[in-house]
Amino acid sequence: MKQYKTVNNLVGWITFLIAATVYCMTIEPTASFWDCPEFITTGYKLEVGHPPGAPFFMLVANLFSQFASDATTVAKMVNYMSALMSAACILFLFGASRTLYANWW
Repeated sequence: MKQYKTVNNLVGWITFLIAATVYCMTIEPTASFWDCPEFITTGYKLEVGHPPGAPFFMLVANLFSQFASDATTVAKMVNYMSALMSAACILFLFGASRTLYANWW
């Protein structure tokens, strides 16, 4: 059972790394069309976006925007945040599906 958990964790993290690599290689370096510039701005300045406002996204975007060297790279940092959070979603989806599958049998 311990070996199964180790292999399962390893496959999950490899899935995360592959997804994060692909997402980070394809990010938009600036603001793109529709809602992206609004979310980048509201995350950077901690303002209220359009309803419902996505407060968790705004807080995490503000955290990542603190790592920007100047204001011109804020969009790139927030896009990196979005890519890493999407890869984390894939990691949690993998873990949830493996848990459901293991409990099903």
